[in-house]
Amino acid sequence: MTHSRTVIILSSLALALFCGATQAQPAAQGGKAMITLQMPATPEPARVTLDPKTTALIVLDYVEDICAAQPTCKGQMLPAMIPFLERVRKAGLVIAYGTREQNMTHWLKEVAPQPGDIKITNTAQDRFYNTDLDKLLKAKGIKTLIMVGWKISGSVTYTSVAAIAREYTVVIPMDTTSAGSPYETTIGFYNVLNSGNANLANEALKPKAVTLTRADLITFQ
Repeated sequence: MTHSRTVIILSSLALALFCGATQAQPAAQGGKAMITLQMPATPEPARVTLDPKTTALIVLDYVEDICAAQPTCKGQMLPAMIPFLERVRKAGLVIAYGTREQNMTHWLKEVAPQPGDIKITNTAQDRFYNTDLDKLLKAKGIKTLIMVGWKISGSVTYTSVAAIAREYTVVIPMDTTSAGSPYETTIGFYNVLNSGNANLANEALKPKAVTLTRADLITFQ
């Protein structure tokens, strides 16, 4: 899966162009000349095999209030997430759900929490911040996190960075997350790969880093 985006920088303000090639433009009203930069291509998703005993699924913001306003949530993410969650539950993984208090009873019914799942009420996009998530996961011997949900350029990015800082290895199925635009989604994938122990080549299961994969490329053993 590859994407190409062009970014124009003008007087320290980054403006995104979704498609096509551009050339340097003349200075505008005393501003600096514009410079074209090529967005790095998103690498192909990697195939990964995970140990269900040391892996947890982290589900972020699959809730009605968000997904009703975001076409890719129900149109792309949910169809990938439903069969994947079934496989996760069958494999016996720990599952943790995180959202804000007002959304905690509004999970999409197809992927809602079940009795025994961890539920985290968060006040920040980083779901480890001021919560017991790390303590609960470490108590269960979790070392690897599969992270899904809304959105790759927001809560998924911040929570994955926090997870890496706590020495987890993170796996993100690209079809189970998205953002408000194709450009924002691409930036989100680049940011998570370039965070912490950077993995821009998308090496499968690089320790304390993010691996981008796809739901159907994840197996449990």
